[in-house]
Amino acid sequence: MKPAVLAVVGGGPRAAMLLERLAANLPEFPAPLEVHVIEPHSPGSGRIWRRGQSPLLALNSRAAYVTMFTDHSVQCGGPAAEGPSLAEWARDLSGPCAFTADDAELWRALAGAPELAGEARDLAPDSFPTRRLQSLYLEWFFRRAVDGLGRRGVTVTVHPDTAVRVKARAGRDGAVVSLASGGSIAADAVVLALGHTDATLPPQSSELADFARRHRLAYVPPAYTTDAGLSRLGPGEDVIVSGLGLAFIDLVVLLFESRGGRFVPDPEAGPEEGALRYLPSGREPRLLAGSRRGVPYHSKVRGGLHGEAPGPLRFLTVAAVAPLLPRRGEIDFVEDLWPLVAREVAWAYYRELFTGHPGRVRLPWPEFAERFAAAPWGSPELDTLVAGAVPLEPDRLDLARLDRPLEGLGGSPAEVHGAVVRHIREDLALRDSGEHSETLALFLGLLRAYMELGRLVPLDQLTPASRDLVCGWWHGFFSFVDSGPPAGRLRELLALERAGLVQFLGPGLSVKADEAAGVFRASAAGGSVTADARAFVEARLPGPALGRSANPLLQSLAAVGLAREDRSGRLVVDSQARVDGPARRWLFAAGAGTTSWAAGAFARPRSNAAPFRETDALARRLLAQLTTPPPSELGAALAVVHGLAH
Repeated sequence: MKPAVLAVVGGGPRAAMLLERLAANLPEFPAPLEVHVIEPHSPGSGRIWRRGQSPLLALNSRAAYVTMFTDHSVQCGGPAAEGPSLAEWARDLSGPCAFTADDAELWRALAGAPELAGEARDLAPDSFPTRRLQSLYLEWFFRRAVDGLGRRGVTVTVHPDTAVRVKARAGRDGAVVSLASGGSIAADAVVLALGHTDATLPPQSSELADFARRHRLAYVPPAYTTDAGLSRLGPGEDVIVSGLGLAFIDLVVLLFESRGGRFVPDPEAGPEEGALRYLPSGREPRLLAGSRRGVPYHSKVRGGLHGEAPGPLRFLTVAAVAPLLPRRGEIDFVEDLWPLVAREVAWAYYRELFTGHPGRVRLPWPEFAERFAAAPWGSPELDTLVAGAVPLEPDRLDLARLDRPLEGLGGSPAEVHGAVVRHIREDLALRDSGEHSETLALFLGLLRAYMELGRLVPLDQLTPASRDLVCGWWHGFFSFVDSGPPAGRLRELLALERAGLVQFLGPGLSVKADEAAGVFRASAAGGSVTADARAFVEARLPGPALGRSANPLLQSLAAVGLAREDRSGRLVVDSQARVDGPARRWLFAAGAGTTSWAAGAFARPRSNAAPFRETDALARRLLAQLTTPPPSELGAALAVVHGLAH
């Protein structure tokens, strides 16, 4: 029997996870299969996680909280596959090598990079590993998945190439994938696992680039920071920076420490725990930084829970969501889902505050819990309950204030700058002291709600405006609270502020081109803070934009109508990961840049994370489709069987 052919375009973490899930599910779908992976960078790590980047760049997750394995916590149709987290994998390299002994390519890589071998040897579970070490883990996992398929009789061919076009195969289901090298692959199904791709500049950024060229200014548009071309930012130059998220943290690393500056302990910085002093190299610019919120992402949390262990979700449940599901395409995020999410997050926060820190509240947890559950979200009754039971206002959870901590801030530039600095110090005191475990409960509650919402409600069930809100504000809020940098990065930022190399402009930042003056002009904090500079960096990744994609394959799909984008620019897929359009039977897409809930590729162990659930479901869907003959072939096979029987 001729094997079915699957082409996977992109060979990063999501593709690696898909290969592992195919291998795990194959015994249930026994049939010949051939897989082709098309990836111009190293398979497993891909472009974003490639090894060839600064050794100073680190993950924003602890080593113990990174895994590629679909463990027993994952609620999916396929079998679990237990395996090491990044921390366990690194420990295994020093012995007994239960997972890594047979991977000669890994050992060659470590022999050629002794600094990575040393990092792996010294890596603690709560360390933040370098991205270069993470790339080795991802590449090892990819090879392991390929080996698993090989043991099942599946041939996997990796093409170090770029897919430039996909067109429907004449006369039957499937496609022909054309490669930049001139070759092609005929496939029965195609999966796009492209991850973050580049895009041509949107009109506003294009106008800024033209302005910069005319006036000989430096402009860095949205880009993956490693590839952003930062050499044009000269020593001593003022640089306006829009964005204070993770791309900003990477920018700071590459402009200061990567240029020879050093951070050392600073015992003279006052009561700030772990304060640092920056020793400049003289090659640094000066950053004038702001954003919509005006503050960096929240620090990662240190410590453990002190109170009751989290139980099952109380409000965001199957029973609560089930009445909404018949309203296909009409579910409103704000009206229907946010009250469930907010109650769940607040429940997690207050349970830890009341049971872990009873001296800071006035009611026993059982009484508060009963009254909290009975009061509608956002009601005066709930506000009165919290005000009476939690005496200190900073201990009361205010999700609106959490989202926009400096909303309405004005004042002189010095006052606005000072407010941002105080916010960062307070954030470190709350999240990195180990004394405020309610912040960990908030982190975990939001993480569980984020993951569970994607499991309970298909994105295509929401109104178009709600889908935009989910892909924009909801994901941004989650990232702001839960996906922030290690505390050490914020301490480095404070050291740069003390050195006079970072000035915070505040919230509500807007940047315009001043044609008459020939400079970039920033305004923030309601217009009370302004700044001019001859350099401007938009510190963020390019937004998804199928219509403006710089990826040749996505360009071709859009041009011939095989794919379409939603209002946010994302590639539209349905709840089965099928690309919406005439090729939906054989064309699938997963991960970043799609309208799927689960944009990431790896997650915390034992978290029933959405990427694992969605990837397992996709693998099973592909196997079911690829191992079921088309109707014409099935009829012919039945005719042969019938003839043999007679």
